[in-house]
Amino acid sequence: MEILTLLLKTVALRPYVFVFLAMSLFFARRLFGWRRTGLFFLVTWITTFVCEYSSTRTGIPFGWYHFTGSTAGQELYLSNVPFIDSLSFSFLLYASYCLTLAFLLPARQSSTPGGGPVLRLVDLQLDPAARTSRWALVLTALFYVCIDTVIDPVALRGDRWFLGHLYYYPDPGLHFGVPIANYVGWAVVGLVSLTVYFALDRRLAPLGPTDRDGRSATGAVLLGCGLYYGVLAFNLTVTFWIEEPLLGMTGLLMYIPVTVLLLLRLFGIMPAAVEK
Repeated sequence: MEILTLLLKTVALRPYVFVFLAMSLFFARRLFGWRRTGLFFLVTWITTFVCEYSSTRTGIPFGWYHFTGSTAGQELYLSNVPFIDSLSFSFLLYASYCLTLAFLLPARQSSTPGGGPVLRLVDLQLDPAARTSRWALVLTALFYVCIDTVIDPVALRGDRWFLGHLYYYPDPGLHFGVPIANYVGWAVVGLVSLTVYFALDRRLAPLGPTDRDGRSATGAVLLGCGLYYGVLAFNLTVTFWIEEPLLGMTGLLMYIPVTVLLLLRLFGIMPAAVEK
């Protein structure tokens, strides 16, 4: 009963995190079904918890940092790690994976009845080789680390907004107080989680080239991309709200080229693997 009570308190304390989590679960189910969704999120959560537990004791892989325990009794902790902290890594990895799929999946280009080109979204196809490739592994880890370069500095300033002072680094780093080792840790979590998940995914019954509703996978992938940009927008909004304009502009400028390339890809302007 105590665990259930603390879980309910966690939901009440961090409702925005559970909204993002619920959205990601719904979007992932639409993309590749409940079994793969469950495996993806469970593998990522376990990997993250082990890494966070290790880092607060050995400094590996995120570098040395400590949770303050300031919300003990207000939310659920597993040992010294807030439950919601390791859980949030899961939906962020899924969103990063969808952004990768938008770039890497083969596509069918739409055209007008008369044969002329039309500005229309391409039809992405869930090719198993593309979605479990080494490029998918590396690019997802890259997008994963990129969004943390926006999230972690503002989370470190949680005492200035409603997150609270959850953790600190004994030796603040160069990137707005965040050590580079932290971003290495995020890359490790992403690479390990996806490596394990891809191995499990290949053992399951193959998915077809389209999503589970019989249409192209574009809509389901774009929902995940929307989640990625939703989390990004949330954190950038908080960043400007707490009056950190340099941090906010750094995040904005970093994502302008990514967004331009994404739009070019989705509208079939940027060359990519095309399925006739």
